[in-house]
Amino acid sequence: MTEPRPAMKPTRDPRVTLDDLVEVLLNKGAVLHLDLIVAVADIPLIGVSLRAAIAGMETMLEYGMLRQWDESTRAWAERSAGRRELDLRAGESLVTRMPGGHLLEEGVYTGWRPGGVHLTDQRLVVLRRDPREVLFEAGVRDLRTVQLETETSVGGERRTRLRVATLDGRTALLSAADPHGLHEALTHLNPGLTALPAAPEAAPADEVEEHLWYQEPRRSGPLWRGGKGRLGPTGLMWKSPLDARPALVVPPGEILGAHIEPGRSPAGDGLVIVLETVSQGRVTLAAEQPRRWADALAATAAPDVPLAPDRPDTPAPVA
Repeated sequence: MTEPRPAMKPTRDPRVTLDDLVEVLLNKGAVLHLDLIVAVADIPLIGVSLRAAIAGMETMLEYGMLRQWDESTRAWAERSAGRRELDLRAGESLVTRMPGGHLLEEGVYTGWRPGGVHLTDQRLVVLRRDPREVLFEAGVRDLRTVQLETETSVGGERRTRLRVATLDGRTALLSAADPHGLHEALTHLNPGLTALPAAPEAAPADEVEEHLWYQEPRRSGPLWRGGKGRLGPTGLMWKSPLDARPALVVPPGEILGAHIEPGRSPAGDGLVIVLETVSQGRVTLAAEQPRRWADALAATAAPDVPLAPDRPDTPAPVA
């Protein structure tokens, strides 16, 4: 049992600034004691006695203030968001929701589909808002197993995913802002759910990572940009140091082939790397070691993947 917090005590310092005042209000709080008398012609007419506490919500909750109001407001917000986004069924209540996604693992156009993960007391749903689409849905009682998996993303970050399997044999790999919290909530809602041990992280394959130029398509014409390229088991990623996110991401299933062509580039060797992809068509790159990159990209190419309908040409072999 935690000891009660000491009562707020007034402080006085004539040197404080507005920033100091705001910081005190948010972190410590302030108590106002005001006695005011309004008089006209020295005749007191109105008396005001004011006692007020002003603080940030976290501070208020630490001192036991506004807890009931905070809980009821949060519950109302969760119910409102759940009804607005998920269309809750009668008697269904939202347990938690968070940003996440679903990995499409079948078909030509595989990859992560971002959305929001919604867990109710009846269903687990991954929903994309615009355009509205249910990416994955399963009843909580229809889940058979749940397992945490850690992998290295295209950008090199280690991320924990959640793999679920249903009683009818379906499996799905989900991403979530709090995968451990989602895992715990699922096992709590379904006591019969089997929580498998966390899957060991796969050993990373040989990667090619170095400075790479990317010819970015623009309305005014293609523009060469320098950045870091990484080619590994998750595909090709290129990112400029000025960008918050990678500007080029090509999963391994979309790489059709690569070859070298004569061309001007910032690398200065008179050669460019031409990458053929399923959804992005022809991608032009440049590197200090173009043949090394072309060989590595060609080795990653998925076999027997047809070209896009509007691209009848076949990728040339690696030089």
